[in-house]
Amino acid sequence: MLKVTLMGAGSVVFTKNIVGDIFLTPELRQCHISLYDIDKDRLSGARKMVKSLNHNLNKDRAKVTAHLGPAQRKAALKDADFVVNMVQVGGYQPSTVIDFEIPKKYGLRQTIADTLGIGGIFRALRTIPVVLDFTAEMEKVCPSAWFLNYVNPMAMITGALNRGSNIQTIGLCHSVQHCVPSLFKLLDMPHEGRNLKSLIAGINHMAWLLEISEDGKDLYPEIKKRAAKLNRDAMKKGAQKHGDMIRLEMMRNFGHYITESSEHNAEYSPLWIKHNYPEMIEKWNIPLDEYPRRCVEIIKIWKDTKKELIDNKKLKHKLSHEYCSRIIKGFVTDNPFQFGGNVVNDGYITNLPRKAIVEVPCFAQRNGIRPTVVGDLPEQCAALNRTNINVQLLTLEAYFNNSKDALYQAALLDPHTAAELNIEDIRKMCDEMIKAHGKYLPKLK
Repeated sequence: MLKVTLMGAGSVVFTKNIVGDIFLTPELRQCHISLYDIDKDRLSGARKMVKSLNHNLNKDRAKVTAHLGPAQRKAALKDADFVVNMVQVGGYQPSTVIDFEIPKKYGLRQTIADTLGIGGIFRALRTIPVVLDFTAEMEKVCPSAWFLNYVNPMAMITGALNRGSNIQTIGLCHSVQHCVPSLFKLLDMPHEGRNLKSLIAGINHMAWLLEISEDGKDLYPEIKKRAAKLNRDAMKKGAQKHGDMIRLEMMRNFGHYITESSEHNAEYSPLWIKHNYPEMIEKWNIPLDEYPRRCVEIIKIWKDTKKELIDNKKLKHKLSHEYCSRIIKGFVTDNPFQFGGNVVNDGYITNLPRKAIVEVPCFAQRNGIRPTVVGDLPEQCAALNRTNINVQLLTLEAYFNNSKDALYQAALLDPHTAAELNIEDIRKMCDEMIKAHGKYLPKLK
């Protein structure tokens, strides 16, 4: 029987998407869903929800088990075929608050702080030990399983898994499959039912829509024309701003649309959040402190979420856009499924470093996952990617060598951080964050 283990299953909305998709896939219905979490209440809620989905969607074909904490982790993982990772180490309190509030004291503002920058660096350092504990256990009890990582910072976590584990792994994100549909919706261009062909590659959260065409006709000229007008109109006095102004401006200047949202990309370069130009925040509609705001809102609506998902015995599900079930189906049926995956750059993008984790088209089928060769990115796109890769690789050096110097270097080379703060303040800020995160971090010397 196919076994799928979900690590961090108490994240019930995401668990619903993953498990619901599996139950809606005929080839996967007779399976074992193994739920793991360290929060007893969250795990209990997830189990109740999955039981309802199994009954309503799947006629109770699946076996569902729940496993609490490290003592039961071995049982959760034993004989798994796929392990889906969706943990958040440290949560909103204390870790996310620390990632935002300490940098703010030094004048460094962030929007999401989960992928790059100071927030991304420290999120990686507290998450890597946990996921490597998972894969160390997997090497004993399910060494042939695939580890499907959904956790940010995607490139750093996936890089650590490839460097520190023998388990087969792939990094998965939502942004690739949403890229073209969301762009077309923004520009009021029809998407459904069209014979569109696209190519997306780069790094996670900064992959590039390299090609977009319909029946051989390049659609970029029309896209850029509409995008320029949309941003021009938004700049007019009294006009309402839209939520994707930065990505459209990046496309205007660098030639290609980026996969991840404007609020994310605002903090991936030195171009947008500037204390010397505070008017840019309003001009480009940059939502500072966006991630903590979302966390607070999620906490507020948890009771409603619980009622809707956990206590709803008639719970239903529609197939989501997540790759997970489709990848598993590709393995089970040997019917190849194409998706955007995060892998070590074994020559797939030829003008990015080979140690980097790149996001490229991949195929899942019975004998594994096969990434495809893209070749060179446009040089300006590769240049922006490299500025992010520098931080990612040095963060991995900090972890694997227990090196505080490498941590400082990662922060000093971060594009946004270096544009805002001087060397001494960056080092002081890192020291203060090391102390504040305490037990969540590895020992750095």
